[in-house]
Amino acid sequence: MDKAERARRRFRVVLADDHLDLLEEIRCLVAPEFDVVSSVKEGLALVQAAFELRPDAIISDIHMPRLNGIDAGRQILQEGLCKAVILLTTYNEPQLVSSAMQAGIRGYVLKIEASEELVPSLWTVLGGGVYLSRGVWR
Repeated sequence: MDKAERARRRFRVVLADDHLDLLEEIRCLVAPEFDVVSSVKEGLALVQAAFELRPDAIISDIHMPRLNGIDAGRQILQEGLCKAVILLTTYNEPQLVSSAMQAGIRGYVLKIEASEELVPSLWTVLGGGVYLSRGVWR
């Protein structure tokens, strides 16, 4: 995605994590370049927010109450409720990365890399690419 397209439009993002302090940190990282339209604490609320708000992208933790981030992301993408889902997680297990990719999730960012990688990962997935943190198993 080129700079002209970025300048023309601020993309809308929904955040999901069951830790309120982390939701605020994520918001602070992405808000300068994206409109954060909602923050939720569990997977079913994430699906509902996607249905109601039709964001351009979602940033979600994997392990959340009621529905995990991979299953929520799969449902959201299958129903065409947003363009791209990024998982922001502490887990770097090959089976989780593989499950996420099979679900259509195009971004997998480790929380320890978020300050450097979260915004670039959003631009990448919104442009149609795939983004894996440097430390992610490949």
